[in-house]
Amino acid sequence: MQAGLMDTYRNPVQNRSTLAWLLSGLLAIAYLLLYVGPMPRLGITADVFQAAAAAVGLKSKWTLYGLLYTLAMIVGGAYFLRKHGKNSPYQRVRTMVVVLVQIVFGFSLPLVMTVFGSHEHYFSYFWPLKIEYLYPSTIVNQPFLILCYSVLGSLVAFPLLAYFFGKRFYCSWICGCGGLANTAGEPWRQHSDKSPRAWRVEQASIYSVFFVALVTTAIVWVNWAVGKRYPDFARFAFQVQDWYGFLIGAMFAGVIGVGLYPLMGARVWCRFGCPMAALLGLVQKFGRFRITVKKDMCIGCGNCSTYCEMGIDVRAYAMANQDVKRAACVGCGMCAHMCPRGVLKLENKPVRWKAGQPIRVYAVDL
Repeated sequence: MQAGLMDTYRNPVQNRSTLAWLLSGLLAIAYLLLYVGPMPRLGITADVFQAAAAAVGLKSKWTLYGLLYTLAMIVGGAYFLRKHGKNSPYQRVRTMVVVLVQIVFGFSLPLVMTVFGSHEHYFSYFWPLKIEYLYPSTIVNQPFLILCYSVLGSLVAFPLLAYFFGKRFYCSWICGCGGLANTAGEPWRQHSDKSPRAWRVEQASIYSVFFVALVTTAIVWVNWAVGKRYPDFARFAFQVQDWYGFLIGAMFAGVIGVGLYPLMGARVWCRFGCPMAALLGLVQKFGRFRITVKKDMCIGCGNCSTYCEMGIDVRAYAMANQDVKRAACVGCGMCAHMCPRGVLKLENKPVRWKAGQPIRVYAVDL
């Protein structure tokens, strides 16, 4: 039996009740305390996370945060597998892989590197999501093999993989942001807005952030080349770098991206802000990955759209007999998993147009 929605809207944490709003506020405040530290105006004079880290014998609050993040994915992954993993090998393997990647590459290896006196490197994150990995100051301090891994992964391997397999290989199988959304954020996936207005906001927002990431990286490189001769530009470049890290990396990805899980779904950051998702999504639009639809089989139940965490109205595509090929799709496979008639299937294959075959365009793709 597939896990349906019978209990979803009865649970006060999952139905945008007062309890959900309180939980959202607590998550947002926690991220504010993590990134901002002491907040004297609110009566908080100490770095709460640093104090908590010291209390459990950890040197850095970021180590504590990484531990809590990883534990949240483990617990959330167990919850997801109990709910969806019994009758879906794809969901079972995907969830176990993304949790394992976080444990090994997102937490353990960086921690081991610091123990041995090296600069930590998060092997599951790449530019432009981890924008500083393409900054000159980071590049010159990295060992050659790690540098090759990071640069070739960001600029060569990942775009190629996105072309052949879609962005799902990263967003649903590797990325810690997507991993947290698919595990700890599972109870709120149904809150993603499927309206055309939300789609327009999404397109404007995510590509704007991607553009800002490109410009910020370019400014940092120009500053590295000529900053010593132009101190005013150097100050400007450092301000741009700091503001990007604070507004995009801390406020958008953390405070808003995770804080709004209980109210707007678990993929707020992935859908509206992640520059990596924007880059891979652009490649995906011209690549092989798509969700294919069995013609004239959809009964319009809406399970697929309800469970789409990226706000895609999958039902509209299925009822129009049109394959889903949206840049936003992360290939989580939940739409196919929840379809009672097996109408949807995730596939990686090129489209071969026959001579004289018309190209159909539907309103849902405009």
